[in-house]
Amino acid sequence: MSSWNSIPLEISYQVLGWIAFFSWSFSFYPQAVLNFRRKSVVGLNFDFLVLNLTKHSSYLIYNAVLFFSPTVQKQYHEKYGFNENAWEQIIRFAINTYGNFASVLLRDSDRVVCALQMIPVAPNDVAFSIHAVLLTGITLIQVLIYDRGSQRVSRTCIAISCVVWISASVCVFVALPSQSWLWLISVFNTIQVFMTVIKYIPQAIMNFSRKSTVGWSIGNILLDLLGGVTNYGQMAMQSIDQGSWVNFYGNIGKTLLSLVSIFFDLLFIVQHYLLYPSKKEKVSPEADEESTAPLIKSSQPLQSENV
Repeated sequence: MSSWNSIPLEISYQVLGWIAFFSWSFSFYPQAVLNFRRKSVVGLNFDFLVLNLTKHSSYLIYNAVLFFSPTVQKQYHEKYGFNENAWEQIIRFAINTYGNFASVLLRDSDRVVCALQMIPVAPNDVAFSIHAVLLTGITLIQVLIYDRGSQRVSRTCIAISCVVWISASVCVFVALPSQSWLWLISVFNTIQVFMTVIKYIPQAIMNFSRKSTVGWSIGNILLDLLGGVTNYGQMAMQSIDQGSWVNFYGNIGKTLLSLVSIFFDLLFIVQHYLLYPSKKEKVSPEADEESTAPLIKSSQPLQSENV
């Protein structure tokens, strides 16, 4: 990464980044705790979980490859350019670090560029993605061991997931001959954006059909909202310091991730606190039956605990 021009902005960037990381990471726990307390996953939409696993798996591939691969980083810089002071930083870094061997190092452009030029993926992004895949997997295990009534994953969700992963596999073979690795991970980035857009829809529709958010943790939503806002703040700190907004349009996936997540977070907050507050909730058998078609068909009583 290139050096920061402002220490306060650098500190703000790190603080906001880790706030987003912890907020998003902890956002997985309220749902898992709620499931454990109720010994039930009734009210939690399974399509959401499957789509969420696909989303975070794709995002992990994008973040890990871009963060750890010098080759992909070089392709990123060639596409989106450098800071206007990049070469000055390269020369200064090489001389201060390698002295008389600077001229040798400067010939290794891959190494120098990747060491000095900022990329739009931070360590907390990689850590979050790993954690998200693990916690989503644990929640899916809860689906298998806890009471789930007659809930099931819809055929539509299964079809979408299969099409996505088959398409991704085809893209791997397309990118292989020309080594278009940046394009390939951009495909995975696009997948995670697409999954982010659609993954909340089944849960939102289910809440609307049941006229209830019981079984769906509001703690998850509040922490997710905090993570989205601080993530935007982190990206803004980096852009202000470098005098370039390439971090927003150069990593459109991360930008849209926050924007879409914030929109659905606000929708779920309205559903939970305004439309279907738990203290006023009365779910009739008819409402339960309607909420099961086609994804849910549960005759199990709903409990009123929420995290």
